[in-house]
Amino acid sequence: MTIFLLWRISTPEAEPDQLGPIAKPSCETHCGDVSIPYPFGIGPSSSCYMYDWFEIHCDNSTSPHKPFLRAAKLEVLNISIEGTLLVKNPVTFFFNGRKTPQAPNLMGSPFLYSQKYNRFTAVSCGFFALVRSYHDQRVVGGCMSTCDKSAETAHNHGCIGINCCQTTLPQNLSVIETEIKSESEESSTSGNDRMLAPYNYAFLVEHDWFQNNLSNFRDVKDMDSVPVVLEWSLSLANMNNIDECKAPNMCLAHGRSNIGKLNFGGPTTCENFAGGHTCYSNTTGVACDYYGTGFVLCYLYGKRRWLLQTSRIKTILLGLGMGLGLLLLFLGAWYGAWHVYKVIKKRKDIKRKEIFFKRNGGLLLEKQLLSGEHNVEKVKLFKSKELEKSTDNFNINRILGQGAQGTVYKGMLTDGRIVAVKKSKIVDEGKLSEFINEVVILSQINHRNVVKILGCCLETEVPILVYEFIPNGTLSQYIQGKIEECSLTWKMRIRIATEIAGALFYLHGAASFPIFHRDIKSSNILLDEKYRAKVADFGTSRSIATDQTHLTTLVNGTFGYLDPEYFQSNRFTEKSDVYSFGVVLVELLTGQNPIFAIAGSQEEDYTSLATYFITSMQENRLFDVVDARVLKEGSETEIRSFANLARMCLNLNGRNRPTMREVTAELEALQISQKNF
Repeated sequence: MTIFLLWRISTPEAEPDQLGPIAKPSCETHCGDVSIPYPFGIGPSSSCYMYDWFEIHCDNSTSPHKPFLRAAKLEVLNISIEGTLLVKNPVTFFFNGRKTPQAPNLMGSPFLYSQKYNRFTAVSCGFFALVRSYHDQRVVGGCMSTCDKSAETAHNHGCIGINCCQTTLPQNLSVIETEIKSESEESSTSGNDRMLAPYNYAFLVEHDWFQNNLSNFRDVKDMDSVPVVLEWSLSLANMNNIDECKAPNMCLAHGRSNIGKLNFGGPTTCENFAGGHTCYSNTTGVACDYYGTGFVLCYLYGKRRWLLQTSRIKTILLGLGMGLGLLLLFLGAWYGAWHVYKVIKKRKDIKRKEIFFKRNGGLLLEKQLLSGEHNVEKVKLFKSKELEKSTDNFNINRILGQGAQGTVYKGMLTDGRIVAVKKSKIVDEGKLSEFINEVVILSQINHRNVVKILGCCLETEVPILVYEFIPNGTLSQYIQGKIEECSLTWKMRIRIATEIAGALFYLHGAASFPIFHRDIKSSNILLDEKYRAKVADFGTSRSIATDQTHLTTLVNGTFGYLDPEYFQSNRFTEKSDVYSFGVVLVELLTGQNPIFAIAGSQEEDYTSLATYFITSMQENRLFDVVDARVLKEGSETEIRSFANLARMCLNLNGRNRPTMREVTAELEALQISQKNF
């Protein structure tokens, strides 16, 4: 008989007093007002916590007592068994080129800075506030605010880009280093626009706390630290150091008080798997799977019966010899036990796939497909075995690219089709809606210049997307010269720009529901075997009703492409896509990155390509910034027409920008003039 029990270590609907202590036996359960659940634990005994990163130091010199992460030296405000940790993170102040200590390096720990709950915030004006991470110190985010001396003493209206700016950061960051850079060498020496110079500071902060607890964002100048949310997971921990896989009688499953705890009744054996571990008893035959997300799956797997049968058969064989009949009995028992094992394993696999399907948004996808609100073509739900076979078990040699959202592999389906298989990174429930949104949005689109989705797989630990294979990389790689085999000619640049514009015109007005892409950039434009443009990555896109003109959302996008008007108002319109497309036009014209270091400056001063381009046109220096190949192949009339169109797209007032229909018409006319010439 097989029994399945499933419960969460803690449930959102449970009241605090309904939950028993979830620290290890004989270990302290609280430090001051903060509950300390396992895998966290208070030293000095190492048996109370999983390993060093989870050790809590309780400072008894204060009242109430304060808990600290000993390894990271961060004060702990709250620990959630659901996978979040609220800590105090330092504010980085900048004085005359010097800066106070940065946020701690969490590389190699089970902790990540939460993208969902935190916002990067900078209080300054006329400076770029940048965030660097990873080993190569590359810029992963940032923002810039304008100067307004009158707003400094006026009633606070929030951090909306005047003397203060906010933005989100990529997910899965364990190292964050903030930096404040001047917009240009001249501006760094100007005193009139630097009235906030004594108070230049930047920090990562929990968004709700910042909104609800500060009457004025300038109040942070008197604080050493602010609350920040870290995400923790056993799948990020060093699974070889789990105490429960070393000590007997330690595999305990804690639940709500009416469930109590499950004791394995004897010595246990533990085995690790990706994202958790399994504990089982050779005495009772009870096994439990512990997942890093907080799920516990328990069952009887029949090992006790197998041991008893083996022992009995061995006694009979010793007494009666090696008769053929007993040998057949032994083989029959062995086959029976093996068959039972296979059945239980199959049921266990099915159950795990059902859990993954629900956790990965399968029910949400089914609801979207059955709601009738979207004109969605049939989406194929692939089996995990089919995708494993198509990618040679996700072999590293099949990797096409890696990004913040996941890894893309090249695969071949059983019918011979070559596909791109996008395996997402482990995400929280807040990110699953973006994944399902991408599936639904792409399923509505049928356009030659938009990547076509083929289906998805939700029965694996992380969700997987399958879409058509586009062989020739991203437009960004060609603009930056990373692909040397093919250099973009002026004619190719105009054609690619026309194709992108046509796809956006289709999304804005020709699709069944108007769709805002919300993350147009050169790295999201793919080139097929004939170097035709394909718009990709619809994870943050939104479809709207035909009578709507805008979306009101949290700011989401890529630094350098973000519409300033959207950044100030949180209102995303079709003209916000037009602004981002204007930046792509300038990239094609100049060959520069959207954020780049100014050549010839003594320091590494960064500037926005859009701002640099507009300034160059106003100062009649257009041909000083145009790419060398464009200057060689394009006529002055064509280059000026292309540049004027880009300038119109980058107008700071969205109402004055052209629609994508007008942009498409201008580019098509430019193509026709090229052919006639």
